[in-house]
Amino acid sequence: MIRSQTQVLRCVAVIGLLVFSAVASRAGEALFKSKCAMCHGPDGKGEVPMGKKLGARNLGAQEVQSQSDAQLADIVSKGKNKMPAYEGKLSKEQIAQLVAYVRELGKKR
Repeated sequence: MIRSQTQVLRCVAVIGLLVFSAVASRAGEALFKSKCAMCHGPDGKGEVPMGKKLGARNLGAQEVQSQSDAQLADIVSKGKNKMPAYEGKLSKEQIAQLVAYVRELGKKR
């Protein structure tokens, strides 16, 4: 009986994580459109005039996707090269939502 309860709890935890990821990704998409798409483009590839001018990275590229969530969150928080810092402008939850959306962009490459 304990084993089956443990399995049920694990399944519930996995389902909860998947639901949270989906919700975070949708919220991240809205943030991405308002904060990031001007430079990274709506598809995250950076193939827009401002992105080309600034050398914005393709967020679906392996070099970006191979970074940990913590590394990506740090870049969003502190900025990098010509990318502005969003620490103090976005909450940690919003930054996590953006990272979740960047992961979705990686699946679309």
